[in-house]
Amino acid sequence: MSQLQPPQIGSPWRRPLKGVVDELVIESDVLRDNPLGDPATRPLWVYTPPDSQVQGARLPAIYLIQGFTGQVDMWRNRSPYRPNVIELIDALFSDPAVPPCLVVMVDCWTSLGGSQFVDSPGTGRYHTYLCDEVVGFVDARYPTLANRDHRAITGKSSGGYGAMITPMLRPDVFGALATHAGDALFELCYWKDVPEVVRALRDNYDGSYEHFLDDFRNRPALSRPGDAVLINMWAMAAAYSTDAGGAVQLPFDVGTGRMLPEVWERWLAWDPVRLVPDHAQAMRSLVGIYIDAGTHDEYFLDLGAVAFRNALADIGVTDVNFELFDAGHGAIEYRYPMAMRYLAERIAAG
Repeated sequence: MSQLQPPQIGSPWRRPLKGVVDELVIESDVLRDNPLGDPATRPLWVYTPPDSQVQGARLPAIYLIQGFTGQVDMWRNRSPYRPNVIELIDALFSDPAVPPCLVVMVDCWTSLGGSQFVDSPGTGRYHTYLCDEVVGFVDARYPTLANRDHRAITGKSSGGYGAMITPMLRPDVFGALATHAGDALFELCYWKDVPEVVRALRDNYDGSYEHFLDDFRNRPALSRPGDAVLINMWAMAAAYSTDAGGAVQLPFDVGTGRMLPEVWERWLAWDPVRLVPDHAQAMRSLVGIYIDAGTHDEYFLDLGAVAFRNALADIGVTDVNFELFDAGHGAIEYRYPMAMRYLAERIAAG
């Protein structure tokens, strides 16, 4: 008996792509034996524009990194009435007016929710993984323009943070950046959560992060009040203030919320706003900088965006695409193509 072929499904369930997404696997040496025991075998997705746009040319590359709790397969998640991020990317690079680029979707997920894209004894060597292993892997397999001036990095929230700091620390690898509501001005975006964390630990976990983490790992995640703020704070401490031996240090007393200045200074040393003066030469060398945030961002990252822009101006970097727009922190995926178009024009083959 013949079997009926399923009908072709289109919008809004599936919008056929004009370009191609390759779903690859990379075996990381630097993530092997990471302190969290997270996988060293990682997915890596690479978008190539339609053949009609590429025409055999070597391509610039835009590296897309994710916010806290992000993992690469979430790029296919869909919000009501909206295309997903991959569809947005495909629509952008199907436009003949936009310089074609590879888009490399990097997974730096950890079991704490994220790595902040730094090397840390608390999470692993995710900065090295991104800059050395992933970039080398892509350049070896695709016809890229393998030069920092033809390579950009972009992301939102924690991904926006990674996009800000990575070209500062590795200007030899990335020559342009775009940040959407990236973590910045830490005294506003992080410290506001300290009282809530202290109360949640006191009321539910006898003041113990160990009790919280044990409970969190043995039930459905994010199923209790306080989960999000508690895991976020611990993950940030794992990134910014873990001792060389692996002990995570919090920047406050868990019983009172009193600041521990010596630990808090370790966090502030990672604040993009405070990093700019010490990396002025790197920032002046970039071929493109894009910064945006929503005017009612719940984490006050619009204020961090302004502070980051101002810090750049203080070192003489004024050629910046900057915008505050009417939105909060979430549901701003429609901003990605705006930044990518800007980046594509800045890193295009010349």
